[in-house]
Amino acid sequence: MRAVRNWYFNLVLQDALTEEQDDALTELAGFHDGRISLAERPGYSRFVCSFEAETLTQAIADALSRFVDLPGVLVRSVELDEIALDDNGMWTPAVVLPPPPLEAGSSAS
Repeated sequence: MRAVRNWYFNLVLQDALTEEQDDALTELAGFHDGRISLAERPGYSRFVCSFEAETLTQAIADALSRFVDLPGVLVRSVELDEIALDDNGMWTPAVVLPPPPLEAGSSAS
């Protein structure tokens, strides 16, 4: 039996949510349990996800199942950023490490 763990990923939508879809979202309990949250900017919507499951595939399937009740919303892609790769224990020599943070007060040459 595999251990259940927390998986981190983003679900990127095909289009930004419409006002009607955004209103419908506020009524859906599956989007208000702390495991999936909407991140938007003009013309772009994605959901930041954190789901417990045995595998990443199971976690993604759980997240995607919530969209059945949100008509017209299409998920374009599943993305793992460098932080998610680290959080998900997926670092390998093939993964590009993020640049180190800039020191406060340093100036570019």
